[in-house]
Amino acid sequence: MILRNKDISKMSEKEIQNKIKELRIELIKNQTNVSKGGKLKTREIKRTIAKLHTFNRLNKKSVENK
Repeated sequence: MILRNKDISKMSEKEIQNKIKELRIELIKNQTNVSKGGKLKTREIKRTIAKLHTFNRLNKKSVENK
């Protein structure tokens, strides 16, 4: 699942946390199927999780600075 930056920026902190949980479950399921050629999907999921963490961290910093 590809999430664009503009879509993530519209999400609330709770939505981001829920999406991270959902993607981690999907990642675990996908890692069991790596032998079937699912390496690209695993990489995509990991990148999306990292992107969500980054946006979450940046949002927290912007709230603290205000």
